[in-house]
Amino acid sequence: MKILLTNDDGINAPGIVAMHRALSTPDPLGEVYAVAPLTVQSATSHGITFHTPLMVTQETINNEPCLAVDGRPADCTKLALTNLWGDKFGQGSRPDLVISGMNAGANCGINVIYSGTVAAAIEAAFLGVPAIAVSLHLDKGAPDFDAGARAARRTIDHLIAGGLPDQHEVLSINIPATEHLTDSTEIVVAPMNTHALVDQYEKRTSPNGSEYYWSTAHGLDFRGTDEGTDVHELFERKITVTPLSFDLTNYKRMDFWKDRMNSE
Repeated sequence: MKILLTNDDGINAPGIVAMHRALSTPDPLGEVYAVAPLTVQSATSHGITFHTPLMVTQETINNEPCLAVDGRPADCTKLALTNLWGDKFGQGSRPDLVISGMNAGANCGINVIYSGTVAAAIEAAFLGVPAIAVSLHLDKGAPDFDAGARAARRTIDHLIAGGLPDQHEVLSINIPATEHLTDSTEIVVAPMNTHALVDQYEKRTSPNGSEYYWSTAHGLDFRGTDEGTDVHELFERKITVTPLSFDLTNYKRMDFWKDRMNSE
């Protein structure tokens, strides 16, 4: 199996290095090739680059060759599947699986909307390659990225034991903070929590007298948390798996709006 590895924290981030190591050793899941952003692209969501060039440089992860793209996470997936993968493995070839992460910070609840990590995985699913996003909850202690990546690998092994996800399918994995992680940490499938974040901004004044605002919100402070959702289960120190869809159509309201349009 050939795996495209990407992220949104940048090619040199400890999370992608640990994820690369967990996928490659001691029992390789497959051949891993990384194409990731040159710089940190957290919370860039599904932005893509149109009006500036995407510069590509040769890098290494764990002494293995990889590529850094001076763009956003979705750019990395697009460019990799369109050009870079074929340049390395032969024209017309594609990876069997795309893994995005491991992100330094959880991407649960509505954070999946803002997440570059998730966007890189969703872009792969758009283009017909099954994908898995991996994120690590950061708590008070210093994160052990290798422990988090090993837990992610254990989860991925379970998920694909019966076969890879469908061609256009994307799964999001959230790993609890590593100070609470054990080899027997429970893995659960949970829906996305859909309550809004509690937004907070501090008003400040620049040296020239201009006013500006600085976000002081906590990224995991939600207006509500429903029992059994990804946020609830992650805070219960469980590994969560959430199947995601990129079809944003609200099918429950289709008939309502059809009736509204045909009412005259």
